[in-house]
Amino acid sequence: MTMAKPLKLVAPDPDAYRLQDQVGFLLRKANQRHLAIFAAHIGDLTPPQFAALAKLAEVGETSQNQLGSLVAMDAATIKGVIDRLKGRGLVDVRNHEEDRRRIVVSLTQTGSTALARLVPEARAVTEETLSPLTTREAATLMRLLAKLG
Repeated sequence: MTMAKPLKLVAPDPDAYRLQDQVGFLLRKANQRHLAIFAAHIGDLTPPQFAALAKLAEVGETSQNQLGSLVAMDAATIKGVIDRLKGRGLVDVRNHEEDRRRIVVSLTQTGSTALARLVPEARAVTEETLSPLTTREAATLMRLLAKLG
């Protein structure tokens, strides 16, 4: 009768690649949580649409390309966002007076009214997204994310 060899417990390889320990994976999970919270509070706009409206309210009339830069969207993405917002009457689009190739975007009164209604909800989205963290942790996270961006 042979005796079974004792089971060796192997410590995890410290050099092993574990997806759940990667920054991209953790950021994606946090973003998925945030998007679900956003959709629950602000179901009638996408986050990029809300961002465009909020930035327009902050800076006023601006070129479509500049708005895209300000909200971290490429030219094709911001064009689609603006087209959808225009279709809903939330923004006005016109050609620049001197440079006809340049498109100028501004909030309409309807857009301003919608944004005023949604800003408290957007604040609630941020608060709920950060709710698992202490106030200090939330401030640190925001500072570190800004540093990464």
